[in-house]
Amino acid sequence: MRFSDLLDAARNNPLDVSIPAEWAQGRATFGGLVAALQYEALRAQVPADRPLRSLAVTFVGPVAPDVSASYQVEVLREGKAVSQLLGRVVQGGEVMTLVQASFGASRPSEIDVQALPAPTFKHWDECQELPYIKGATPEFMRHLAMRWSVGGWPFTGNKSRDMGGWVRLRGDVKEEPLTEAHILALVDAWPPALLPHLKRPAPGSTLTWTIEFGQAFGDVEFVQGGLGAHDGGGVSGGDGAGFEGGSGAGTVEAVHVGFGGVAGVGALCSDCHILPKKQ
Repeated sequence: MRFSDLLDAARNNPLDVSIPAEWAQGRATFGGLVAALQYEALRAQVPADRPLRSLAVTFVGPVAPDVSASYQVEVLREGKAVSQLLGRVVQGGEVMTLVQASFGASRPSEIDVQALPAPTFKHWDECQELPYIKGATPEFMRHLAMRWSVGGWPFTGNKSRDMGGWVRLRGDVKEEPLTEAHILALVDAWPPALLPHLKRPAPGSTLTWTIEFGQAFGDVEFVQGGLGAHDGGGVSGGDGAGFEGGSGAGTVEAVHVGFGGVAGVGALCSDCHILPKKQ
């Protein structure tokens, strides 16, 4: 089942969504996909002129594949310019994921903070791709292509404090406008930044992560944002995160996402950028 098909399912009937096992990560469903589907349920309850500004995810328990889950939404407050919402992914009568989201309209400001330049990555054609190997890599990797530009693969004994590269959807991908839902899934594909330090496979999971959009996402063909990685694999907004609108909308098939993470305690800034595949 394609990523786009699951987004449609969440848009059409968010209270009854079942994710197939091909999107599994161990005994759970890939968390980035769960966050993306909950975002779609949240987005439907907010005025269109209020873009997503920040989103915080807490994985309370594993969302089981092939089992129906309910993506519920509670509007905490709707102000003149900002909407605060809480999303709950409920499965088997228990809350499995919590998502707190802030949507807000743009406001005039005298302050203009320029985003820091994105880090220089090798072109994706020059980076080695992590293959999907059934029984060895997570099942959801059949739908995502990841290429390391900085640091090492998980469980390789690589002691670099930096990790980053490119990620995109692969396989049968519907060509459609790039949205925040795609970014949420692609960003969460990256493993905890300390896994490359290990020399053999070991269990590990992400408990929380946050992401911030300094400016409205809109239609883009180039995005530069301040993102950071916890040593536990989370993502958080960095200072001066910015988004530059392009002349036309990017599409899923024509886009790679670059993500850099830093191993260490706390949230440390790095960058995420999206470039058209044709470049």
